[in-house]
Amino acid sequence: MVVLVVAITAGLFALLKRAKPFVDLGEGCRITTPEGSLELDIAQAQVAAAIAAVAARRKLPERAAVIAYATAIQESKLENLRGGDRDSVGVFQQRPSQGWGKPSQLIDPVYASEKFFAALVKVKGYRKLPLHEAAQAVQRSADGSAYAQHEEDGKILAAAFTGRVPKAVHCWFPVPSGKSPRPDTGAAKRELTRALGAAFEAPSRRRGWLVAGWSVAHAKEFGLTRIRYDGQSWVSANGHDGWQADPKVPAGKVEISQ
Repeated sequence: MVVLVVAITAGLFALLKRAKPFVDLGEGCRITTPEGSLELDIAQAQVAAAIAAVAARRKLPERAAVIAYATAIQESKLENLRGGDRDSVGVFQQRPSQGWGKPSQLIDPVYASEKFFAALVKVKGYRKLPLHEAAQAVQRSADGSAYAQHEEDGKILAAAFTGRVPKAVHCWFPVPSGKSPRPDTGAAKRELTRALGAAFEAPSRRRGWLVAGWSVAHAKEFGLTRIRYDGQSWVSANGHDGWQADPKVPAGKVEISQ
């Protein structure tokens, strides 16, 4: 009898250990495309979303986003750094002393992305150049060959955050118990408009999934608890499960709500 009780207790303990509540999963984002999968923290996902939004506003090809992502991974690991080598700051480690802008501007991923793409489009034939050559022409780094090693990750991020691959971005974070705070949809709209030039409209399916991915990456910041688009929903309470079928979702607009 004692042996049986011990066995049952041990079994229940093991089962409870496996059945972790959602809040124990911490926070993060998973990017999944046919090209592969990546794990990011939420801050990195927000930077990635900003880069894609600026590229879309400038009507740049996906290759431009791939180059930007590979550069940002090499320079900062997609982190918005407050410092770096000499006076370098921000996700692309741009230097104020080299005319990129003020430090307060360069720690804004939207501004930094705009400056990067403005320089990239001046590189003749950048779409067909080897990635490291295009990136080096913008950055003028000590070792331009280092950018090449991040090309595959850049392709994964570009496929997901530009919206080409649907449902590619999902994030999760602990949700407070009790009444949820009211989402600041106004602030989310202003920030998205600043980066993309438009808010939650989806004139194309690709643009819609770009906006949906941006919204998921910024859900924690703006208190967004539900995002719906293209017959799919993401809900913060079970964000780790990703996008789920929701046939009642209207078309033509990304819907965010409490």
